[in-house]
Amino acid sequence: MSVKRIWKWMILAGVVLLALAVLIPVAVVQLSKAFTAQEQAARTDWTFSTGDVVAQSSQWQVDLTEADLGDGLKALQLVPQDIEDEDFTYYDEDVQERLYQMVQELKNNSDLEWTASMPLAILNPYGTGSNGLYLYFETDMATSVSYTVHVDGLTDFSAEAADASGKDYTRTHEFQLIGLVPGEVNEVTLNISGKWGNTRQTIHFTVDMPETRSGYSTQLKVTEGDSTAAQADGLFTMMRVNGYLGYGFFFDNDGVMRYEMVLEGFGLDRVLFCGDEILTCVSSSKLARINGLGQVTWVCDLGEYDLHHDIGWGADGEVLALAEERGNDTVEDRLLSIDTETGEVTELINFSTFLQEYYDITRPVSPSDDFFWQAGEQDWIHLNSLQYMPESDSVILSSRETSTILKVADLHGEPALDWLAGDERIWEGTAYEDACLAQVGDFVPQYGQHCVEYYADGEEEGVYYLSLYNNNYLSINSRDLELTVDDSVGRGLYGGEGDASQVYIYRIDENQRTFSLENSFDVPYSSIVSNGSLCGEDGNWTVNSGVAMVFGEYDSTGTLIREYAYECTMQNYRTFKYEMDIWFR
Repeated sequence: MSVKRIWKWMILAGVVLLALAVLIPVAVVQLSKAFTAQEQAARTDWTFSTGDVVAQSSQWQVDLTEADLGDGLKALQLVPQDIEDEDFTYYDEDVQERLYQMVQELKNNSDLEWTASMPLAILNPYGTGSNGLYLYFETDMATSVSYTVHVDGLTDFSAEAADASGKDYTRTHEFQLIGLVPGEVNEVTLNISGKWGNTRQTIHFTVDMPETRSGYSTQLKVTEGDSTAAQADGLFTMMRVNGYLGYGFFFDNDGVMRYEMVLEGFGLDRVLFCGDEILTCVSSSKLARINGLGQVTWVCDLGEYDLHHDIGWGADGEVLALAEERGNDTVEDRLLSIDTETGEVTELINFSTFLQEYYDITRPVSPSDDFFWQAGEQDWIHLNSLQYMPESDSVILSSRETSTILKVADLHGEPALDWLAGDERIWEGTAYEDACLAQVGDFVPQYGQHCVEYYADGEEEGVYYLSLYNNNYLSINSRDLELTVDDSVGRGLYGGEGDASQVYIYRIDENQRTFSLENSFDVPYSSIVSNGSLCGEDGNWTVNSGVAMVFGEYDSTGTLIREYAYECTMQNYRTFKYEMDIWFR
């Protein structure tokens, strides 16, 4: 080959390499944006399979169709006539009012007598729970209803129905039957009992439940742990399962799906309880209240903000929310207040100005950073949990990016930084280094932590305990800061042999300005996301290790009772366990 030809090929190769050097970072950024954009996407198709139309209401613009539930119970489905419109969503108060009025007309139909053996049955009447079955009937005497769902090959599921009236005993029964397994033939037994506990009537029917809307598995892989402690009552609630955003999944202690909540997008983040309703995230820019029948009673659109990571009760019934301003250079650095009466949204703190001296030394995430999927974003603090302290009108926040827990005092007055807890080297040389609590004791502080929660009161005023999921992974993507850490700290997003995360319990002493590790136990390693939260009355823990794709229930000593493996794309954000008393008495 001639020298001229060799130079030609060398120049061509150089051009190709240069092009790749330019295009690869661009491609990484574009793929990253496509991945994270899933969280802001809203559902555009609400249609579902139904049977034949049996009636239509022009007044409420709702079609009544037969539910395809096999040869057992005959049930209806309510189909809004505008369900295929481009802007349709079930999370609309006008749509919900139309469905509610349709249900009232059916209940009060003078030509029909709804009895326990012939109830008004509607599958998912309000569009929010694909396998929720609404039942309405009357009995001669004031009674309560309990039920058992049997599916061949699975453990029976039994519950006492929470009536919409709020009464334990009533002659008019209206509730949502929870526990029917999608894709299975469910044999249901209703037990109707009087106040003296005697069974007055027993009803049997079958429900051939359609498959899940999401396509998610209805049976998780279950592994027994070493603890023989009893599990807490309630349902495990999986939140923001990547690959299945727009749904919330509720599983029982045997790893069987008992409810599939259908959302507008995003994921639940957390469920807040308010009387006979829950309040939760239903998309990245909406909160909603939902009652035990699945009816949406209130919707709050956050306008220019997108939710991210946590909501919680604040002062006087307000909801506090971590969020980001859509289109802003910075992400995951705003704290909002939402008035649950008026829906008014107020930005309480913009942390890029609240901690401006620190913000000013940070940079955007680059394609070569650990969290490359956020390339180009100014994710300089990454707030991921909040805990309001009503006695002092303060809030405790978790910052993943700085591996720091921080407290802001006088939240509704003149907010001020109270303290920082974590590896104080991250704050050295900044305007906030004096706010760091002193570490007492020989332990490795938390890194990349999530879900910091109030655990218990302390021995005196100014002393209290916090629990948290210590991801045990240090990754700073907004500064070129290198820190040497203990060998026990995890190595990389997926970890290495022997790596573990922990549930930590910290003692915070504001009088002495110290923090110490009072207790901890190892859990499966997860570099990001995840939670470790108390459940039940005996001090059990629900722990989700999102990247490891497992959650488990642990006893009060931190010994595993049961572990559940699940599928997702990269991660599931959180799993809590709730008693769900809006459904169960």
